[in-house]
Amino acid sequence: MLKAVRLIIGLVILAIALAIGYSIANRDKDIPVKIDKVVKTVFVEEVKNDTVSIVIPANGNLVAKNRLELYAEVQGIFRSSAHDFKVGQAYNRGETLLNLDSSEYYASVQAAKSELYNLATSIMPDLRLDYPEIFQKWQTYLDGFDINKSTPQLPETSSQKERYFITGRGLYSAYYNVKNLEQRLGKYRITAPFSGILTEALVNKGTLVRSGQKLGEFIDTSVYELEVSIGKKFSDLLSIGENVNLTTVDGTKEYTGKVVRVNGRVDQTTQTIKVFIELEGSDSLKEGMFLQANLDARDELEAISVPRQLLVDNSQIYIVKDGLLDLIEVNPVYFSDKEVVIKGIPDGTKYLAKSVPGAYAGMRVKVYDETTNTEDTE
Repeated sequence: MLKAVRLIIGLVILAIALAIGYSIANRDKDIPVKIDKVVKTVFVEEVKNDTVSIVIPANGNLVAKNRLELYAEVQGIFRSSAHDFKVGQAYNRGETLLNLDSSEYYASVQAAKSELYNLATSIMPDLRLDYPEIFQKWQTYLDGFDINKSTPQLPETSSQKERYFITGRGLYSAYYNVKNLEQRLGKYRITAPFSGILTEALVNKGTLVRSGQKLGEFIDTSVYELEVSIGKKFSDLLSIGENVNLTTVDGTKEYTGKVVRVNGRVDQTTQTIKVFIELEGSDSLKEGMFLQANLDARDELEAISVPRQLLVDNSQIYIVKDGLLDLIEVNPVYFSDKEVVIKGIPDGTKYLAKSVPGAYAGMRVKVYDETTNTEDTE
């Protein structure tokens, strides 16, 4: 009997302990918990539709419009130049770039001139007797013949008999042989066809120059061209003579050029068209410089330009209405690397100016008031 009483008392004590433990464990659940909703502050911009100029960015390297690769057409020793034949040396138009030793060839030219003069002299007695009416014409030619100057052109023949006579004596053959030699003699001296500088110099004074050898490169520093590639869909928007803004990579210098040529063929690999922009030379322009060109393609009416990261699924944008976010459909008309031009948003609409992590339609937000924030800070 005693054991039964003890067992009942133990069970009662255990039941009481369990009830007290359960009550303590669930006491906090009966207290209502207040949950504060976090309302994110967002930055917005008000839509003001206006005319947006669509600018096509392109880049390329500057190339001198006028350039001359110097090659030797004859063989000889490099004797002299108007200046030191070195890279970076400037030459004016008409100055001697290279002067090769032509003394040996010059002697052969003089010998050919003497032979021509002798042939012309040998026909004079026959002309006096058989063709007295043309004698004076040829006499005047001989009187003006100077072996140290360029060979003068033979007198015009006035009849077929005269032409046969002159041809039969070999004067025409001798004359054109001399002119051919004189032309080749001129190739021993290379002059600058325009003012510019040497960008490459491959020979030094005293060097033996062989025929066909490259001697250097000479460029005109007054005019440059920039070759850029643009998408074919913009080719019909560009016109010859259109001004183009150009900037350096770091954006520290700006230049103005104009479109001078547009290729009529589309590159099949890249589906682009080459556009050539001409710009006047200045001290800061150098061949090979990398420039960024901004081509004005067209003006889009009633549109705005926003950062590309604000666009959702390439066709929607977040706006703020009555303190809530909402997604609306827009019409993107042009994409650049950083911006997108869109249409279809009414004036006065407030859209997100900066992306909000975790944004969704219906999300409650608070618009950042710059004026209020400034006053609070003060």
